Amino acid sequence: MTVSSDRERAVRRSLLNKLLNRNNHSCSPVRWYRLLASTAIVWMGCWGQSLPSVATPASVDRQRVVTPARQTVNSIAQQPAPENNTIDISPEILNSSPVLQKWLKGIPDVADDIRNDPSFRTRFKLGYSQYPSTAQTGGVHLAVDDVFFGRSGLSASANYNSGGSRSAYGIDAQYYLLPLGGYINITPLVGFRRLQTDKYNRDGLNLGLKLMLVPSRGGGADIALSQSWVGLGSDTETGLTTFSVGYAITNNLRISTDIQQQNARENYDSRVGIGVEWMP
Repeated sequence: MTVSSDRERAVRRSLLNKLLNRNNHSCSPVRWYRLLASTAIVWMGCWGQSLPSVATPASVDRQRVVTPARQTVNSIAQQPAPENNTIDISPEILNSSPVLQKWLKGIPDVADDIRNDPSFRTRFKLGYSQYPSTAQTGGVHLAVDDVFFGRSGLSASANYNSGGSRSAYGIDAQYYLLPLGGYINITPLVGFRRLQTDKYNRDGLNLGLKLMLVPSRGGGADIALSQSWVGLGSDTETGLTTFSVGYAITNNLRISTDIQQQNARENYDSRVGIGVEWMP
């Protein structure tokens, strides 16, 4: 027993004796109830003082409970960052992904790419042509499409085809009117073309329009439809309608096909071609 406990007991006895002496001459039930209630209150008050105090949370120095998961996270966060922030990628994946190579060099400006980076590439074409309107004569065709000048929409194209009595060649300049990185584009055609058949010869200014559809950017696939006229407005006006499709089989090689209708007053001629394209 401590000294404080002895004092508390002495105080309780003294208060109880005083209450008993004061009420010796009046022992009605009501007074007995009051006596018992007063005694209980005094005893509970003294007993409560002897209990250890409970401090408020603000006065206690809280200790954080650290779980194993938090310990792992903290240990990783405290580790020093590597000097070179490199990504471990196998050379095979890196070499086969031009997009990944570009992002590893730096974060590209996507908005600028959409405006200026062509969704279709320069193409060098070599293939076989057949002329159904000229007794199914066979021949060859050569072409280069969309040689761009810088990052502008200006490009140049040239083509040649020959078989039997049929031949044609020309060069055109194009300026794409929509952002080059889009999936659709349109351009006017301005150039020179010479046409030769067994019934007529034509040469002169070639004017027209070309529509480009690009289902897969970067040369994966594209569709082109063009309409032009040689000697527009003259008596020898000749219309050329060309539809072509290209599909990539490797990063730099594609297969392509094209159909061309040649409409003159003297005759209607046609050509069908299939070939391979190389994209630098």
